Amino acid sequence: MAYWLIKSEPGTWSWDDQVKKGTEHWDGVRNYQANNNMKAMKKGDQAFFYHSVNEKQIVGIVEVAKEHYPDHTDKSGRFGMVDVKALKPVPTPVTLAAIKAHKDLQDMALVRQSRLSVCPVSDQEWKIISKMSGL
Repeated sequence: MAYWLIKSEPGTWSWDDQVKKGTEHWDGVRNYQANNNMKAMKKGDQAFFYHSVNEKQIVGIVEVAKEHYPDHTDKSGRFGMVDVKALKPVPTPVTLAAIKAHKDLQDMALVRQSRLSVCPVSDQEWKIISKMSGL
C-alpha cells in the first residue's frame, strides 16, 4: 500500500462533505504532476485529507476506491480522477506549521512543493503524522 496527501479548499469540498458523501470522485486536478500522482494510486491506498487555504491542516483519512479514469470536468481530455472513500477523521488535526516544524518532515512533498494538490507520502512520513494526529 502507498500513501498520499490530497488537498481541498474546505469552501469547495470539505472533510464534512466527503464524510456525508462517503465515496466521491476527486476531480478538477489540472496539474500534470498531481495527475501523474493520481495515476500511480492503487485501490486500497490511503491518503491524508488536507484542508488548504486558511486552515492548512490534515483533518481526515480517505482510501482510494477507484483507480485513475477520465475526469468528466476536463474538456481537454488530458486529466483524470480517482474515487476516494472517507475512512475516519484524525483525532487531532495536524497543521502545516507543525509539519514544517518537525525535523523528520522537512523533505515531505507537502513542504517542498506546497502548491501540489496531490502528493506522495512516504511510509515514515505517514507514521510520524499519524502519531502527531493521535492515531
